[in-house]
Amino acid sequence: MAKGSVLLAYSGGLDTSCIMAWLIDEGYDVIGFMADVGQEEDFEAARSKAIKCGAKDFILEDMRREFIEELIFPAVQANAVYEDVYLLGTSLARPVIARGMMAAAAKTGCEYVSHGCTGKGNDQVRFELAFYGLKPDIKVIAPWRIPEFYNRFAGRSALLEYAASKGIPVTQTKSKPWSTDENAAHISYEAGVLEDPDHTPPKEMWKLTTDPTQAPDTPEEIHIEFTKGLPTKATIGGKTYTDSVELFLAVNDVGRKHGVGRIDIVENRLIGLKSRGCYEASGHHILRAAHIGLEGLTMDREVRRVRDDLGKRYSELLYYGYFYSPECNYVRSCIVPSQVTVNGQVRLSLYKGNAMIIGRSSPETLYNAELASMDTNEGFSPEATSGFIETSAIRMKSYGLSQTKKGLGGVDRKSAYALNK
Repeated sequence: MAKGSVLLAYSGGLDTSCIMAWLIDEGYDVIGFMADVGQEEDFEAARSKAIKCGAKDFILEDMRREFIEELIFPAVQANAVYEDVYLLGTSLARPVIARGMMAAAAKTGCEYVSHGCTGKGNDQVRFELAFYGLKPDIKVIAPWRIPEFYNRFAGRSALLEYAASKGIPVTQTKSKPWSTDENAAHISYEAGVLEDPDHTPPKEMWKLTTDPTQAPDTPEEIHIEFTKGLPTKATIGGKTYTDSVELFLAVNDVGRKHGVGRIDIVENRLIGLKSRGCYEASGHHILRAAHIGLEGLTMDREVRRVRDDLGKRYSELLYYGYFYSPECNYVRSCIVPSQVTVNGQVRLSLYKGNAMIIGRSSPETLYNAELASMDTNEGFSPEATSGFIETSAIRMKSYGLSQTKKGLGGVDRKSAYALNK
């Protein structure tokens, strides 16, 4: 009699294929689960492989629409970014995959779920916190944190030998020594040769984007429209897209053609380790740039400051795996009202890795051309600035006087580098 039923997050790769076979050896009935979140994948081949590995069943869920509408577009709306650079492509996918798994576990009666996340990575935390937030009674089997498993399969060779003994078909190559994770938002590359942060990524590594030096020599103009901060229309090459999935994929395609969205960073993982990652996130990069450009036209300065603080917090919660937490729900609910006026169109020029804003317009504009003009004082009294400067200078004068009393003030030239001594 089986110990119970396990729903395994299955990728079709070496690790999860071996985990599936190992769980079966341990006495569990296993059902494979795969979510289509926009990755390039032979789903039927994955299904066939899972069944060959001994799975009782295989579930494939098309989750692209909810991924784009419920995770990617709200991230654009929040200008979400982790440590100033990373657009959170992997972090954004985990909540929707976890939700699909919990729904499948409930439907199939699986009391356990399992995954192939390593014990050093972020994803183990993201998945499991999401599992527990959605289905508190779920039980998780994490093989890479079980000594009997990770001691037995300490290296790739041990996994390959086990796969061979189980008749698991595996394609293993050393020609691409890095790992990848792909979805509609991006593709990530890490590990292998990339573990040296000073190693230049091989040109052949970049899978989705044209090398910017080889991108078209002619800039391409595209138009993006937003409603309450969410992308609602794109015009590309004379064709208009309004369906959210088609819109995002079209922006992705044109961005990739022009080499937009390559990122190479060293980031701080949740558990305290630093990790080097390379990413391609063309569509997300373009939409975020356009959104920021439109906010400059339509958003009040002080509202934007508050939203920026909330956006940073939201980004951290996404990265750390707290999407289904009460604080994340609260932060999201606070960001949405800030976007009421973010309506309009942004024109961008894509050229050799760059997405440059060349114009923006909105019925909600706060921009006053007459007030901003240097050619007229219409509606503005220059004398009024004197009082503003006098008031603002009060603390500057106090600080200057204090520094002078300490012998630190005055007009002598001081090297900026001296401050670091």
